[in-house]
Amino acid sequence: MEINVKEARSKLSKLLDRVQGGEEITILRRGKEVARLVPPRSGGRRLPCLREFRATIRIDGVSMSTALARGREEERF
Repeated sequence: MEINVKEARSKLSKLLDRVQGGEEITILRRGKEVARLVPPRSGGRRLPCLREFRATIRIDGVSMSTALARGREEERF
């Protein structure tokens, strides 16, 4: 379906219902395509949960604060 910007503004809620139903809507300005409303991709979340991501990170060596303190001590002398 194609619709102009003015009409899209006044019918946005109805357009979103149609998109949710699987339809793709093209928004036109002066007869040229400027945007497309499409349903979201199926297949779950695109980004992992932050907690799960943090659990995958393993840090070896000294902490950052310790490394900074040592670096500052080395610069003094």
